[in-house]
Amino acid sequence: QVQLVESGGGLVQPGGSLRLSCAASGNILSIYSMGWYRQAPGKQRELVATITSGGNINYADSVKGRFTISRDNAKNTVYLQMNSLQPEDTAVYYCNADIRKKSDRYRSEYWGQGTQVTVSS
Repeated sequence: QVQLVESGGGLVQPGGSLRLSCAASGNILSIYSMGWYRQAPGKQRELVATITSGGNINYADSVKGRFTISRDNAKNTVYLQMNSLQPEDTAVYYCNADIRKKSDRYRSEYWGQGTQVTVSS
């Protein structure tokens, strides 16, 4: 089994910062891309940022210059540093990873359970 466990969400005032973490564990052979998505009430889930095992990064235009994604391959962990948060960043944030298990020939996509981020005064 593979698990993605997120942490770091919460309530923050506009202009504030939060750091999300997501640790992958289980029967893992390799982790390819890792990333963060978010879903606000009444909206579709959208990409926030992704990072490959080689360090290539992609951001949604709405978070460029404010959010920073990083990963620690030794810890199978991806981070999302969120600065200058605005009310429109309020959403459930989901961790995503492309993983090949030791028991599998192919990789599969996995999701975390989600962590709530609320930006409000």
